[in-house]
Amino acid sequence: MTTTSMDDLCRIYIKIRNKKQETTKEYDEAVAALDEKLATLSGAMKDILVATGAQSVKTEHGTVYSTTKTRYYPMDWSVFGQWVIQNNAIDLLEKRVAQKNTAQWLEENPTNPPPGLQAESEQTVTVRKS
Repeated sequence: MTTTSMDDLCRIYIKIRNKKQETTKEYDEAVAALDEKLATLSGAMKDILVATGAQSVKTEHGTVYSTTKTRYYPMDWSVFGQWVIQNNAIDLLEKRVAQKNTAQWLEENPTNPPPGLQAESEQTVTVRKS
């Protein structure tokens, strides 16, 4: 039984990784070109909706309609945070853990981990081209 050397495995790995990067770059460029065309068409359709005062237009090929998306963000996090606490409006925040900050906290405070915190670690193999 013949075993493949680490050097051969590494060479093949790098070749496949490079091909993947090349394919991804080509894909990203093609998608960017299509997104640009779609944005141009969306702009033209939006102009027509605005000019006609319509919220939607039904055509043979589909219905074009306008929607408004509103995003909220605080101008001053400390003021906003104090207001959230004072008004018991915690539901205005989303639940997620800041990964880097949590890792730093645990490193600096090994005897004081946040309660209820769970961690998952996965070991991976990395190949660098020499």
